[in-house]
Amino acid sequence: MRNTRRTTLRSAAVAAGAATLLALPVGSAFADSPAVPEPEVLPGIEQPSVDPSVPPTTAPTTPPPFGSKPGVRTYVTAVKLADGSVAKVYRISSNHYEADILAGSTKLDTLVSKGGAASYGQNNGLHVVLQPNGTVTSWMDGSPKPRPQPEPQPQPKRYVKPEIGKESSVRIALPDWRVAKLVDGTHGKRAEISRPDGRLIAVIDPERPSTYQDGWTYKLVRDGKRVKFVVIDGKGGGNSWVYDFNGRLIEKYTVAPAR
Repeated sequence: MRNTRRTTLRSAAVAAGAATLLALPVGSAFADSPAVPEPEVLPGIEQPSVDPSVPPTTAPTTPPPFGSKPGVRTYVTAVKLADGSVAKVYRISSNHYEADILAGSTKLDTLVSKGGAASYGQNNGLHVVLQPNGTVTSWMDGSPKPRPQPEPQPQPKRYVKPEIGKESSVRIALPDWRVAKLVDGTHGKRAEISRPDGRLIAVIDPERPSTYQDGWTYKLVRDGKRVKFVVIDGKGGGNSWVYDFNGRLIEKYTVAPAR
């Protein structure tokens, strides 16, 4: 129930009359008040401030270390309240938390949350809520109440279709009556040499830039940034034809017959 005394938490820490609050039984400064509706708050709005005198331990939602005994009062964290006082949170079991309300070194009260129910207390304009998972929220009269923060929803993973590299190709009839398919693809340029019936004979690319077939040489030659496809007639004395990868004949060399 609401305590009818108008003792402030701040005055209890600094005023000469702090002994009066110390003489009060636990639960008198902050009492559960069914007459006051419990505010809708979410855990974690109030950022915890770690008490330098107490080493930090696990977060409120983290279960105790393996082997810890249930029912043991284990320190979790310290939270600075809206009026400057501090709530030290202790874990008793998975659904049992307690928060000591302190003004300086003076303990004012203890809030207890058990069985999944939040514990609510107020005094002289200060409102404190101990949530079932051990988080603490506080606010002062006249200031906006903490608003519930929606839990972030996981975003569905978008399927990204792998990019398919585009290829361009052109077919040309060679002087030896064979056919060359000149391909400009994602892995570079290549030439596929086939018979007139479509049977593949050889493939040349930057890693294997030339091949020799029945007296004819086929090769890829880099000219600056441009790659050329060269056909050399070894049987006919070395005549050669040079094509670009658009299939155009751009150069031709004829060897003069020997006298």
